[in-house]
Amino acid sequence: MRLYTYFRSSAAYRVRIALNLKRLEYTAVPVHLLRGGGEQFSADFARRNPGCLVPLLEDGDVAVAQSLAIIEYLEDTHPDPPLLPADPAARARARSLALAIACDIHPLNNLRVQRYLKSALGVGDAQRDEWTRHWIRLGFDALESMLAGSAQTGSFCLGDSPTLADCCLVPQIANAQRVQLTLDAYPTLKRIHERCLQLRAFADAAPAAQPDAE
Repeated sequence: MRLYTYFRSSAAYRVRIALNLKRLEYTAVPVHLLRGGGEQFSADFARRNPGCLVPLLEDGDVAVAQSLAIIEYLEDTHPDPPLLPADPAARARARSLALAIACDIHPLNNLRVQRYLKSALGVGDAQRDEWTRHWIRLGFDALESMLAGSAQTGSFCLGDSPTLADCCLVPQIANAQRVQLTLDAYPTLKRIHERCLQLRAFADAAPAAQPDAE
């Protein structure tokens, strides 16, 4: 398997965590999202993924874009250990938590949105960072409420084993920390984050541990 990745991409970070949790070997192919205007726009990469986004997973003749689709593909092809519970209601909750991050928070603070804010709209760095913090706060407020009062929450977002939800939470917290948003208002998120980082699968997937880290 080949994973087209960028060390700071939170979407690629999710997939790296999932690959590590499933103990799958893969070759990381770095795609620098800033160098030369963005290597994701090169003709070769655009041919592989017309969306010009990372991550992209190639598994033999199969190519899968979009981080959650990749993780679901890994879940279907390598079901042990599972990242989604067997119970339908619990599976839906894991997906709900993951999508609250991947769909409601992340798109508003990813690289191409931030570049547009700066280049096309003239938003300064301080305003851009406050934009990012605002949307993360709104999302984290909802997540904290979903997790703090639920009997389904355990050491991780759902029970005592990491799931798809944790694969999404940890990279989003890394984004929050990058713009100096503390977790003081989110004790449950903070606790789960700290527990996740105790696992080598999460630590080895961190941006600073990647071969293309700067």
